[in-house]
Amino acid sequence: MGLISLGELKKVLIRLIEIIAIVSIGLLFTVYILKPIYENFGILFIGNVWVTWFGVSFILFVLYTLIVGLCISKESILFKKRLTSVFFWLTFIGSNYVVFIPFIKGENPF
Repeated sequence: MGLISLGELKKVLIRLIEIIAIVSIGLLFTVYILKPIYENFGILFIGNVWVTWFGVSFILFVLYTLIVGLCISKESILFKKRLTSVFFWLTFIGSNYVVFIPFIKGENPF
């Protein structure tokens, strides 16, 4: 087995920073924006809030991928593969379900 090259290590660190930033922003968005919206609609913000947090984070990840993949790094193989992945889009649909189903049901089922 060979060692990881410096270029590969740099790519891994950049991806790790992106993920930590998106999850952190998702937490802030969940606590400071989505929670008041839920409470305004009479939905208690209790239970497995982390499920909602990761749903919001993945929605933000998809938005980030769309902006970078379609506008900034059009030639990036990583973003092309991500945008054509069925699992990526199914997870996006699931994330939307997690975030928006409480508005339909009137409660957070998670």
